[in-house]
Amino acid sequence: MRLAITAVLLAALLVLGTANATYIVTAVNTTVSLKTNTSAYVSEILRVSVSNTSVSQYTQDRLALNLTLSQWQNIIGPELTQHILNPKGSIYDFGFVPGPLINSNNGKIAYLQMIYLVTNVTTVNETAPRTFVYSFNNDVFNFQHAESGVVLGENTTLTIILPQGAKLDSVYPPPDSPAFGFSQGYRNATSFSWYSNEPLSKFDLTFTVEQSLQGEVLQFFEDAGNWISSVAYLLLALAIAAFIVYTYYKVGR
Repeated sequence: MRLAITAVLLAALLVLGTANATYIVTAVNTTVSLKTNTSAYVSEILRVSVSNTSVSQYTQDRLALNLTLSQWQNIIGPELTQHILNPKGSIYDFGFVPGPLINSNNGKIAYLQMIYLVTNVTTVNETAPRTFVYSFNNDVFNFQHAESGVVLGENTTLTIILPQGAKLDSVYPPPDSPAFGFSQGYRNATSFSWYSNEPLSKFDLTFTVEQSLQGEVLQFFEDAGNWISSVAYLLLALAIAAFIVYTYYKVGR
């Protein structure tokens, strides 16, 4: 009990100690790697400027391994948040790493990284045998909100990477990178980036994945295996239930 109370008090003192610390988020980079199962792996890197008077406090906070993301948000500010969230989905495999301090002209800088897996980032429709069309779900954007809708903040970069073998069908607004390929529909491009202040309220991105015959066969056996596993668990549950009823009946007699 004493250890638990001490840990809580230490965390509280560390957070309160940052009241006089100066941290400024100078850049946010959000990279979304789309997967064919409609989920996405997200990596976010924040560049934070740390004043000379805050170096000791940041180092102390970084060494406090028991600090939660919520506590780090109180330390750094509202910019430290997951910018890809699905209110109807889930987040898995979350990780947060506050990086070491690096010398700069105006004190120190540090890079803070968040990694996580988000479900239902895209929707998919099979339009032909082994042909799947994916559409990006705009509801997952958790950037700044303006009168026109969601917009990228200052010094913010959004990068979306298509799954391997995917072919882009449409994209809007036109990405800032790659700068080439607009007239050719960004043929052969698989990574697209948008920079600061880009409106995302009418964002659109669709792509097609053509599954090979081998991939279809493998997917069939994977689905079949999942179905068999589900049936096996159901039969096992029924067998256990039947055994319990039988035992209760025998004991009752």
